[in-house]
Amino acid sequence: MKQITVSVIDPVGLHARPATVAVNAASKFKSEVNVSFKGREVNMKSIMGVMSLGIPTQSEITITCNGDDEDSAIAAIEEVLRAQKIIG
Repeated sequence: MKQITVSVIDPVGLHARPATVAVNAASKFKSEVNVSFKGREVNMKSIMGVMSLGIPTQSEITITCNGDDEDSAIAAIEEVLRAQKIIG
């Protein structure tokens, strides 16, 4: 299992557009990918799950990958979210 904790820097938080970016990045991998915020954890491959967390800007989230391609999954997801200026 691989895990990173990052801060959301998008000015409006993890709303529809950045959530879609996150879900698309996570969906490319076979590993189980979850995101947790304030004690709740959801499947990061589910747009409704990610949106249900209501993650505002300046929040700390934890992304967890577990599976055969967890190393490449966590690295790629982090890279995409940083490139889109969703996390800092």
